[in-house]
Amino acid sequence: MDLVLRLISEFTNWLWSYPLLAAVVGGGIIIACRLRFIQFRKFAYINKQTFGRIFSPSSIGQGTVTPFQAACTALASSIGAANIVVVPTIIFTAGPGAVFWMWLAALLGQSTKFAEIVLGIKYRQLNQAGEYVGGACYYMEKGIGGRIGKICGFLVAFFFMIEILPSITLQTHSAVKPLVELGFNRYSAVGIIFILVFLVVYGGVKRIGKVTEKLVPLMAVVYFFFGLIILLVNFREIPQALYNIIVGAFNPAAVGGGVTGGSILTVMKAGVARGVYSNEAGMSSAPYGHGAATTDHPVRQGFWGIFEVTVDTLIVCTMSAMITLVSGVWQNDAFKDIAVYKAFSLQYGALGEYIVSFSLFLFVLSTIIVIVYYVEKLAEYCFGYLMSKIMRMSACAMIILAAFLSMDNAGILLDFTLGMVVLFNIIGVVYMSGQVKRETDEFFKQPQYYEK
Repeated sequence: MDLVLRLISEFTNWLWSYPLLAAVVGGGIIIACRLRFIQFRKFAYINKQTFGRIFSPSSIGQGTVTPFQAACTALASSIGAANIVVVPTIIFTAGPGAVFWMWLAALLGQSTKFAEIVLGIKYRQLNQAGEYVGGACYYMEKGIGGRIGKICGFLVAFFFMIEILPSITLQTHSAVKPLVELGFNRYSAVGIIFILVFLVVYGGVKRIGKVTEKLVPLMAVVYFFFGLIILLVNFREIPQALYNIIVGAFNPAAVGGGVTGGSILTVMKAGVARGVYSNEAGMSSAPYGHGAATTDHPVRQGFWGIFEVTVDTLIVCTMSAMITLVSGVWQNDAFKDIAVYKAFSLQYGALGEYIVSFSLFLFVLSTIIVIVYYVEKLAEYCFGYLMSKIMRMSACAMIILAAFLSMDNAGILLDFTLGMVVLFNIIGVVYMSGQVKRETDEFFKQPQYYEK
């Protein structure tokens, strides 16, 4: 058994070192070129359709939840503890220049996520309860077609479901930590998380949409507001921070930090990896959240994928990186795992740690809520509607396990199964990118869609 685990671990480490990153970034470049870089070409229009409609979201067409609720559901999955805790670590280990490559990966990822959501809406269907469901498994089956499409659809769904179940327990561990720091004991913290998640997910996709459309903006605004104050107080350090990011991207030794004498390749890999992981572009998760959206055209909902990457990586992750740089904590390796906590405590004292703990708890809680829903939808595709309800209960039970299990050895399984999902998904999306182009061209050529 140890030999099997070691072989899986070695293969997984190799897979995530360069092959998958190359596949996701390379796939992103192919998709972006095929769509003629829609995220830049239609920048103003896309922002009008997304940021411009946050407070009056359109509900044109058919669906179960509003477009903004669907976007918040998908965002709740991708915005998590990593946005606060992990992002600063790339600065410590690879230097400030890694942030530049994180931005670049995010800009490319906007096309990939747009394509995933377009395909997800195009091939979604009504389930037994009369709700719209969609996701990578559906567009793999119908978009590729035939026996190969069915096999790929099942594998993407099954591997993703297997990856999410232990992730729920691990995410609960992350949510318990800030509650303990706020004064709760471990068991009561797990109980609180279980009750909150249970009450939301058992209300179905409509309740999840209603909760996430309030929770996601709240947690983003709280973190951004207090982070912005730190940037304003340290505004004189912002030019130097930007200089370190730009110069460090191509000459890491010039700015010091964790990679004095390091290579550009080291910095590039760290930044690209964080850009890919943070917004989940290419990882197949977003289409499950968007499958229930009310929309009249797949492309209109696809714009919200570009919106998500902007919020997740270009706003929230960038805030964490800039706070780490302007506060100066990045120059002390002792703060590697608590960089944002330290930056906030320097500015706000003891209150700062409470702000970060509160933000971290909301970030992780929202993730747990949504991935429990994802397990249900994945099980529905693989095994049918009835089994999806059983898996919903199983997913909620994984929260309880956090009170008793450490899940120290789960990382190997998680990385392997997620790697399989990403590999199948990115190949499928690139293969079907011609369909995305046709849908996009149709949208902008027909006034009844474009001028709404």
